[in-house]
Amino acid sequence: MIRFEEISPSDFFYRNREITGFENPAKACYTIVREYLENSLDSCELGGFLPNIEIYLKCENEEEKRLRIKVADNGMGIPHEKIPYAFGKILYSSKYVLRQHRGIFGLGGKMAVLYCQITTNKPVRVISATPGSEFISYFELKIDIVRNEPNVVKRSKVLNQDNWHGLVLESEFIGDYLLSKKKIMEYLFQTSIAVPYARIYYQDFEGNALIFDRKTDKLPPIPEETLLHPRGVDLEMLKRLIKTSPGMPLNKFLVKRFQRIGNKTAEEISKLANIELDKIVSKLNEDEISRLYQIMKTYPFNKPNVSSLSPLGEAFAIGIKEAFKPEFLAYDIREPSSYEGHPFIVETAIAYGGEIPIPEQNEINLYRFANKIPLIYDSYNDVSTKVIKEINWNVYKINIYQDPIAFFVHICSTKIPYKTLGKEYIANQPEVYREIELSLRKNARVVSAYINKKRIIEYQKIRYRYLKEYIEKIANFACILSGEKFSYIKNNLLKLVEINEVSS
Repeated sequence: MIRFEEISPSDFFYRNREITGFENPAKACYTIVREYLENSLDSCELGGFLPNIEIYLKCENEEEKRLRIKVADNGMGIPHEKIPYAFGKILYSSKYVLRQHRGIFGLGGKMAVLYCQITTNKPVRVISATPGSEFISYFELKIDIVRNEPNVVKRSKVLNQDNWHGLVLESEFIGDYLLSKKKIMEYLFQTSIAVPYARIYYQDFEGNALIFDRKTDKLPPIPEETLLHPRGVDLEMLKRLIKTSPGMPLNKFLVKRFQRIGNKTAEEISKLANIELDKIVSKLNEDEISRLYQIMKTYPFNKPNVSSLSPLGEAFAIGIKEAFKPEFLAYDIREPSSYEGHPFIVETAIAYGGEIPIPEQNEINLYRFANKIPLIYDSYNDVSTKVIKEINWNVYKINIYQDPIAFFVHICSTKIPYKTLGKEYIANQPEVYREIELSLRKNARVVSAYINKKRIIEYQKIRYRYLKEYIEKIANFACILSGEKFSYIKNNLLKLVEINEVSS
């Protein structure tokens, strides 16, 4: 007989933690550092604070590979009563709103807490204070995996005498630092490119200390919460919105629940759907809801509002220049676009020369970012890699495998089309592919012009060196042919060569 049972979200992710990046101790070590750092960056940016983040990694037991991580930030903190749920309840988050943020479901940080718990059975320690808070909160807690509820081991409050705000998170886990160290270092380096306005300090138990100092005091715009775009709403979501809007007439429902719909547009939609404008939406029958949905799918709405997005802009170029000191940099930011109703913006840059290394054999110097997150793993499957490999670079006289050239791609959106919950690579969405390609081609034309000019100048310099070397013979032959004095011809030829050298 088949037995049916229900499991909690905590239990599901406990059984399937591989899908969120915790498939082995090495990957888990990297993922924990990443998730804690990203949560801290989000907290600082949404509060409008220049991030100041410290990360400490210690070894508690070398034989067991038991590590302790401590991350401290100066962000918004978490209110006292919300702390147990923020860290002890899977799929409970402040990120279920339409605006750009680093996480997908607010899942990564709690999965890190869950992994720490199941490998060491130790509680996570949380110290937090919100701006202006009178008290600093302290919690030790675990996750009740079966019930998906927080299990508070200890809690307390102390007086906040220094008006401190932020979050300190400390937990123990089993991880292979030896195998993950290189990826962690690379991740921190690339994070410093995407967030040059942050100061990040990292110290491990091997004596390594990395300091990424702040390179600019200018924060990107803070993303604002926005409404759903009608084009991206499916039939099930439309029904949910109707259920949560009791007593609301159709015209008010369309204007209040969606962006890019005003009174005139609402009137046009109601006529096309053959529904009275003042009809209460909770009284719509299935056929009317279906007609309304079909009209919303085909109506020519304006593109989604991009106030919910926070592109890097000038900070992107600053981060690249500080990291690689390129000889030349071309940067481009595309106009906002959308897929499935979600707004997105593509930023790309191509850097040439300086400290850009020659790519390894059959590799590409590609740095991928999504909502300011560096994507380190699975680059071969990423849409950016596909775009670069399918462009004919011979047209631009660029050899992407042999020239000191690097590509940078950043996508920001309210919904990044990741292929996995581990946030490692981006799916090949046609709209996203097209925007990346157009942006890279624009930068390629600029870089190509620079490289061609440089090559011409180098060629001219070589030619002029040869002219100087054989000037005596050229002057002698010219003297015989013209009958002019040798010294007169030689002096004029030297002046001509010097003038050309200066102009080059």
